[in-house]
Amino acid sequence: MNVDLSLYALIDPTVAGGRTLADLAALIADSATVVQLRDKHGSTRRLLEEARALTAVLVPRGIPLLINDRVDVALAAEADGVHIGQDDMPAAEARLLLGRAAIIGLSLTTVAHARAAPLDRLDYVAVGAVFATGSKDDASAPIGLDGLREIVRVVRARDATMPICAISGIDAGNAGNVIAAGADGVAAISALSLAPDPAAAARALRAAVDDALARRGRS
Repeated sequence: MNVDLSLYALIDPTVAGGRTLADLAALIADSATVVQLRDKHGSTRRLLEEARALTAVLVPRGIPLLINDRVDVALAAEADGVHIGQDDMPAAEARLLLGRAAIIGLSLTTVAHARAAPLDRLDYVAVGAVFATGSKDDASAPIGLDGLREIVRVVRARDATMPICAISGIDAGNAGNVIAAGADGVAAISALSLAPDPAAAARALRAAVDDALARRGRS
């Protein structure tokens, strides 16, 4: 499945700026191309409730909802897919359970991950942490733009069309450099949810990405 990663919004109840997840999703929905529910500490019941609340906002707008880590929640909530990490359910098993139509993404933090990733079972990969962030408890050390370029190079050598997004510490001010380094889009959490005006922040970030993609296409 072709996934538009231009603005991949992660929504997390611990980084929601005092808003409900559904309210936050509604604010950024005009700019986001994908939304991921990330709730590392929630019970299964809470995750299902959150996913269904987000689905009610996103489905009418045609925006895919992915669930972080939890294939079971994605199935039960009829989400569009999952995002998995290196220690989560392997992509092959996730694909078996979710089927061919599901969107499945995988986190890559090293060149070794990029070389070993089962790209034939994936719809996209997310590379990072690119910059330092405070929104993820277990974030890896930042790889910087040079690290991003190298992982992108390895992935592209294996699959030239694999969609790639970059994650961690990305905002409208540095998104252009991230796209120039080879990413097809950016994933953001606090740059959106903790902004005084999440809708305006989402518009600015999306505009920065779209402009950088257009410039890259003309080069």
